[in-house]
Amino acid sequence: MPFKSQAQRRKFAELLVQGKISPETFEEWNRETGGRKLPERVKRTGSAKGRKRAGRAKRSTAVRRKSATGRKRS
Repeated sequence: MPFKSQAQRRKFAELLVQGKISPETFEEWNRETGGRKLPERVKRTGSAKGRKRAGRAKRSTAVRRKSATGRKRS
């Protein structure tokens, strides 16, 4: 997988020096990136925000009202 930004490349170089990733991993990413000019930073897109909510199913207000009124009190 190629690097997306210069900041990411620096972070991986730091992890390489610390021994947290292998030299082969760093070289593979570097090779796939090639000589492209990378931006300093990459901003997240708006769709990344919606991923969290996609997993939750919302109950409609009609279902909530029905279940609240259908309870029997003892």
